[in-house]
Amino acid sequence: MIEVDLMKTKKPIIAVDFDGTITKTNKYPLIGDVQEDCKAVLKDLHNIGCVIILWTCRVSGKGLEEAVAFCRENDIPIDYVNENVPWIKEFAAPKIYADYYIDDRNIGGFIGWRKVREIIYDEMYTRYYA
Repeated sequence: MIEVDLMKTKKPIIAVDFDGTITKTNKYPLIGDVQEDCKAVLKDLHNIGCVIILWTCRVSGKGLEEAVAFCRENDIPIDYVNENVPWIKEFAAPKIYADYYIDDRNIGGFIGWRKVREIIYDEMYTRYYA
């Protein structure tokens, strides 16, 4: 029997906040414009196999519908919205499980989408190819 290292075979999961992270403004219920480099970076990460979860305090109703519509209209890839991926659901607590949490409320503030891509690319390369 071949043993499989699940850490090397699973797709990286990225939980992305909406207000102030995907968008430039964090003034709910306003949305504003897409954050610089957001679309390109999330598309790049999605194209290399990352799973993108929209992880937002806009938990239901019009606010959430507007956030999802905004992402779709701006061609920002989203696989799940405020929920765990199916292969994690049975193991996870109510908190969304992710390998990376991207949020403007990080200590020190949002690091910018180019830095996000750099960190995730470096860690994926180390995990999968080193």
